[in-house]
Amino acid sequence: MTSAAAEPEVQIATRPRRSAQLAMLIFAMVITIAGFAQVGLARDGTLPTGMYGYGAGLAVLVAISYALIVRFAPYADPLLLPLAVFLNGIGLAMIYRLDLGTSRDVQLARAQGKNPSGIWASAPNQLMWTALSIAAFAATIVLLREIKVLQRYMYTIGAAGLFFLALPGFLPSSISGSLGAKIWIRLGPFSIQPSEFSKLALVAFFAGYLVNKRQALSIVGKKIGPLNLPRARDLGPILVIWALCLGVLALENDFGTAILFFGLFVSMLYIATERFMWVAIGGLLLAGASALTPFIPHVQQRINIWLDPKSYFDGGCQVGNKIINQIGTVAACHAKGGTYVADSGQLMRGLFSLGQGGVLGTGLGQGEPWRTPYSFSDFIFTSFGEELGLTGAMVILLVYALIVQRGMKAALATKDNFSKLFAGGVSFVFALQVFVIVGGVTKLIPLTGLTTPFLAQGGSSLLANWILIAILIRISDTARRPAPQPIQDEGMTQVVSTR
Repeated sequence: MTSAAAEPEVQIATRPRRSAQLAMLIFAMVITIAGFAQVGLARDGTLPTGMYGYGAGLAVLVAISYALIVRFAPYADPLLLPLAVFLNGIGLAMIYRLDLGTSRDVQLARAQGKNPSGIWASAPNQLMWTALSIAAFAATIVLLREIKVLQRYMYTIGAAGLFFLALPGFLPSSISGSLGAKIWIRLGPFSIQPSEFSKLALVAFFAGYLVNKRQALSIVGKKIGPLNLPRARDLGPILVIWALCLGVLALENDFGTAILFFGLFVSMLYIATERFMWVAIGGLLLAGASALTPFIPHVQQRINIWLDPKSYFDGGCQVGNKIINQIGTVAACHAKGGTYVADSGQLMRGLFSLGQGGVLGTGLGQGEPWRTPYSFSDFIFTSFGEELGLTGAMVILLVYALIVQRGMKAALATKDNFSKLFAGGVSFVFALQVFVIVGGVTKLIPLTGLTTPFLAQGGSSLLANWILIAILIRISDTARRPAPQPIQDEGMTQVVSTR
């Protein structure tokens, strides 16, 4: 009895189930439109007229995105696009809800122009930025076929990222921000936050740099107790990044951005070398940077408000160790030889909103989140916490966690080291940014000026985050794509003599 030689089984990667992805996209759209409907029913007892326009516009944009992924990235992770659409959609619904002005107090303030910030929630502007962001997402999917191309230009990209990161700090306060952190560039009605795009450029630069230097950075120099220290010359890069972050802190009064970029570099350094010593060194350097906060008044005020928000509810004037509340103007405080401290009313009202929401919330359109300043941008998470409760807030955090998990999964699956570090860095950007902003509005850490990805009103953040999602989708498509199969079996190859 002869047995035939067993032929090796060829494993062919299958494409993700696009029907499942389409179903999740439809579900995300249903949730978004239901949010618009709930706002109208709670406020006026009828479906809002704007629901149809916003729903149709978002549906067209989502359909185009889905078609482009099927055409240009057929093996991409099927969850990333529905998760981003879900967050963008419910954020748009909440901004629409805040844009309506659901109380007589808000309507009267609008009529009299009594808005201290000069900025209102604007759902039409957010929808316009959503369209531009998805267009950038589509362009990235179509044009950026190979992420490794960015590695060739890593120094140029890194220099551009540092330039735009530091630019607002060198501009006059009338352009970059007259109060607090100098992170904006405002020219008339147009405004942009360059640091949102700098994070994309610096992730690419860090990934390219660490791919080239990972072997040197993994070498252990001296051992002090349980900690294995690197060689002295290898500490240079992290010290340079640390100094640059201190420069951002000093120039722009923005320790949120400084923490984001320093944490990003340390995390990517750990991913590249797999050595905990870099995390420990980064923690020590971050602790050392905190010693500079007393010399930066705006940062010190944020810390004071975090430690004792009740004392600064209506603002305060700190004279020595004593705080005088309701002092009036900044000039009156300076006349007493004190330092004016911004009020903690925004933070306290945000905490009140979260407490008002409880477990299940007041219901979308039935709370009063507009009482918190910037409830549509910096504090949009507390707006969701009030009207959707702890349950809704945990769902939103779970969606963010899923984006991070899928990004990390793409990083583990890809074989290219640059793409691996790039995907890991992008995932960590999402994780750290959500932690910093949610921790700030819940008083876990001092409040910062970072924006909540996809939810908050703002074109720069929305545009940058959609590009980051497109890069994750492109990396996951490359990682899942099957290797080219041979045209014919090697055993069937024939040799033909030409003699």
